[in-house]
Amino acid sequence: MSHKIAVLPGDGIGTEIVAQAVRVLRALDVPLELETALVGGAAYEAHGHPLPEATLNLAKAADAILFGAVGDWKFDKLERALRPEQAILGLRKHLGLFANFRPALCYEQLTHASSLKPELVAGLDILIIRELTGDIYFGQPRGRRTAVDGHFPGSEEAFDTMRYSKPEIERIAHVAFQAAQKRSKRVTSVDKANVLETFQFWKDVVTEVHASYPDVELDHMYVDNAAMQLVKAPKKFDVVVTGNMFGDILSDEAAMLTGSIGMLPSASLDKNNKGLYEPSHGSAPDIAGKDMANPLATILSAAMMLRFTLQQPEAADRIESAVKSVLSAGFRTADIWSEGTTKVGTRAMGDAVVAALTTTKTITKS
Repeated sequence: MSHKIAVLPGDGIGTEIVAQAVRVLRALDVPLELETALVGGAAYEAHGHPLPEATLNLAKAADAILFGAVGDWKFDKLERALRPEQAILGLRKHLGLFANFRPALCYEQLTHASSLKPELVAGLDILIIRELTGDIYFGQPRGRRTAVDGHFPGSEEAFDTMRYSKPEIERIAHVAFQAAQKRSKRVTSVDKANVLETFQFWKDVVTEVHASYPDVELDHMYVDNAAMQLVKAPKKFDVVVTGNMFGDILSDEAAMLTGSIGMLPSASLDKNNKGLYEPSHGSAPDIAGKDMANPLATILSAAMMLRFTLQQPEAADRIESAVKSVLSAGFRTADIWSEGTTKVGTRAMGDAVVAALTTTKTITKS
């Protein structure tokens, strides 16, 4: 049976990196029906909205979504509802994509590309699970007004609302504990319970859910300490679960431990494991069209799609093995390049992964 994939390249380098991931998918023996649509700034320019109805309908009808990146400085003066970034927020909300998986894996070949000493990141394998549809990003009320209290009553102020309901916290906690059962059985819940009532509630609910998983070790950590520990002793973490805003920040910090955010894939899943798969980095308009972007995070996101949503673990393994093979052969895009390795562009890196897939296929059949 063929799987229908909505391909949403987006803006900036999104079109370049998604093109390479699509080439890799087409090199596999997996029946896929790929349909491309505009999203983000490209969709706004063509249709007047970053998430047109046709694109949303395609995403809803698809078995999974392969997403690039959205955003460009030229859209910064648009009203917030029309900015490119609203497309990804809209997809998360309309599709119920509440669980964001961001693995931070340091490949042996890239230990010297990390910002930390090799001995601190060698063998690093962290899974950050970020709650994706709640918190301050979606909380209401929000806006601007004239202050009626505070230090400067009568002045203009802006406000957002941080909020979480018990079911929101419960479901992401279950996801984290179940993921930990398949790994090293350790969960770190990151909060700011010493200051924020929302995160005292988060801590209480996660603790309640933990009672159903006696085989998993749970510890709690304040977000500022977690940020420090990620660069001090990152291998002490296994599964990290946290809210939307903290997860956004910590996962980008963890990405640099791996050598480059260009190596960090992600999956955003609903309750049935239907997902949107995208690299964790942005649209990088400054290098768009220059054949410089690293497509490996997007290619690895495609592997996550095969594993989590399409139930094709062998195909996912083949992609991940091909990426390791390419890194072992010394191919590097500019973000992970070092002396003694071969610097290549976006397209050439895609060529190398496709070639490695073909070799893997031949070896498997012989």
